[in-house]
Amino acid sequence: MTRSILIDTDTASDDAVAILMAARTPDIDIKAVTIVAGNMPVAQASLNARYTLELCGKTDVPVYHGADAPLMRDVYRAYFFHGPDGMGNMNYPAPKMQPKSDHAVDAMIETIKANPGIMLVTLGPMTNVALALAKAPEIAKNVSRCVVMGGAANVVGNVTPAAEYNIWCDPEAARMAFRSDLPIEMVGWELCRGEANLSDEEMRYCKETINTSYSNFAIDCNFSALEANRNWLGDPGLGLPDPTAMAIAIDPTICTRSSKHYVEIECDGTYTRGMTVIDQCNVTDYDTENVAMWQPIVKKGKPHVTICWSLDAKRWKELLYKCLS
Repeated sequence: MTRSILIDTDTASDDAVAILMAARTPDIDIKAVTIVAGNMPVAQASLNARYTLELCGKTDVPVYHGADAPLMRDVYRAYFFHGPDGMGNMNYPAPKMQPKSDHAVDAMIETIKANPGIMLVTLGPMTNVALALAKAPEIAKNVSRCVVMGGAANVVGNVTPAAEYNIWCDPEAARMAFRSDLPIEMVGWELCRGEANLSDEEMRYCKETINTSYSNFAIDCNFSALEANRNWLGDPGLGLPDPTAMAIAIDPTICTRSSKHYVEIECDGTYTRGMTVIDQCNVTDYDTENVAMWQPIVKKGKPHVTICWSLDAKRWKELLYKCLS
């Protein structure tokens, strides 16, 4: 039985590996790839996504261009992390497949409506998702899972001390999505760190032992990300946030601990823009009839977002290797 998926992405190097993983999973049917501005401008992100799909032989997957800027914020690219082309300066040839003419927001709405139970995986800022929900809020009920690579679950951010890039880039859009009826599963960037990093030995294994066009592509295109991961973030190896999120989308049991909480996105703070504020101890009062006087007067709703707190690093890597083989 196949599972339908829609991928929304600002395709740079780790997004590309995540797309590859979905394309290389036999029971995953990619119904559409929608492009949003973020790491890269829409045009470059589209080139990267289409090149990846071509590499995997998925030339029938439609690619749609979407929002080219955040809802309210200035554009901020991640060239410093992924390189000017988003793919580690590999300068891959232009793909032959072309994007569709329809706007990504309209395509997202129609694809979700036409595929009840579809899984939505977001790998970039949530601008397209917010615009689609504003236009057709009823689509949320057709989504079985909305796996979001974004946020930081009560830990340090990667673009500010408090925030992860995808959420920080367009916090208003993320707030709209997180306040919607989408069944969000938040896979924070921290899950790709530590033992989930690919070590030098593991990268050599991909290049020299697996040694396929897929495995070489996955390591090569992340050259700039590896350097930034080590020199800027101080991690020992290659962190792949989007592929770890895709791994959990493909196999939810790779997430070893999860719980549901009320989550807000900070949009107003000078130092906390884009922070994912997770009510881990459930102190937010959502029972308006029994409000204790000492409790903060924050009554937004019940716990509604599933937070993935940890993953099985060994199994995530095994799934990656399988997709690269």
